Amino acid sequence: MTIFKDRTEAGKKLAEVLGEFKNTNAVVLALPRGGVAVGAEVAHTLNLPLDIIVTRKIGAPGNSEYAIGAIDIEGNGVFNESETANVDKKWLENEIAKEKKEAERRWKEYRGTRGPLDLANKTAIIVDDGIATGMTMKAAVRYAKKLGAQKIVVAVPVASTDSIQELKKEAEVRTLETPALFFAVGQFYKDFPQVEDTQVKSILRE
Repeated sequence: MTIFKDRTEAGKKLAEVLGEFKNTNAVVLALPRGGVAVGAEVAHTLNLPLDIIVTRKIGAPGNSEYAIGAIDIEGNGVFNESETANVDKKWLENEIAKEKKEAERRWKEYRGTRGPLDLANKTAIIVDDGIATGMTMKAAVRYAKKLGAQKIVVAVPVASTDSIQELKKEAEVRTLETPALFFAVGQFYKDFPQVEDTQVKSILRE
C-alpha cells in the first residue's frame, strides 16, 4: 500500500491516471482546503484550469469528524438517512445554516473576483486529498451536475472502498489506493498538515 509523501506528490501521481484529459475542455475542481494542493498538481500536469467547489460536512452530534451528511454552497444536502433519523431536527437545521455560511465565506474568500463557475458542456474533474465517508464528494458531484457539467470524474489519491462503491453510482471514479483498513485520510500521508486559508488563496492565484 502506498503512503504518499505529501499532497503535492499525491497530486502528481493522480495526474498519471488522468492523462487522457490533458489539454481538453476539462476543468479541475478542488475541494478546499485539503484538495487544493492535490488539484493544483493535477491541473498543472494536465494543463487545465483550476477552480474550487465548496461543500461542507455535517458532523454527527458529539463527533464532528464523523460525517452524517454534507451540503453544497446553496445548502442542498446529501445525508445518511439512518444516521440523521435520530438527530434532533432543529439541531440539524442550525448545523446546515452554520455550514452554509462557512461555505459562502470560503467561496468569496478563495475565489475573490472570479465570476460564477461555468461547467456547461465541460468535464469536471473533482479532486480531494482522500475520501472517508464520501459525503462531501457526493454533494460536490451533485452540485457540478446541477451546473451542467457534461461529464464528472471523481479523482482522489486514496479512498475507502465503501465510499467508492457509492460514488460510482454518481460519477466516473479514479483513485490510486482503496485500502481495506481505512480510518482517516491522514494515515496515508507522511506529511499531512492542516491547510490554511492563505495557502488556498496563494495556490489559486498562481
